[in-house]
Amino acid sequence: MFKDFLMRKMLKSQGVPEAQIDQALLMINKNPDLFKKIADEIQIKTSAGGDKMAVTMEVMKKYESELKAIK
Repeated sequence: MFKDFLMRKMLKSQGVPEAQIDQALLMINKNPDLFKKIADEIQIKTSAGGDKMAVTMEVMKKYESELKAIK
């Protein structure tokens, strides 16, 4: 899929190991709606002036149980 290709390219450019890229894409493909919701929430909070790393950690903790259920 084209989205997977772009995501793989972006993650590689960030220096993410191939095994982690595969795992991330697998999780995203299993529940794309959850990851869309997470991305939207991060976008809204960073647009409101939040630190990207802090906001990302806060949102990921909020959805921790759902993320663990995907594995």
